[in-house]
Amino acid sequence: MKELFGQLGQNHDSEGILQFIEANRLLAGDVQLHDAIFWSPSQAAFLKQSISDDADWAEVVEALNSELHASA
Repeated sequence: MKELFGQLGQNHDSEGILQFIEANRLLAGDVQLHDAIFWSPSQAAFLKQSISDDADWAEVVEALNSELHASA
């Protein structure tokens, strides 16, 4: 997850990742990860492409998606 957050230009230390997830958790079930309002257009495009291309990032992007859609 640290590498993904670094790739996205986010704070990628453990505390920064936890804070991001807590602040943005509980995405509505019908909101796709790349459509969330907190991403820049380039971040959203990267996330969408990672999933659609089944890229190396796909597994960790799916893990982030699960974290942000999970209840606390």
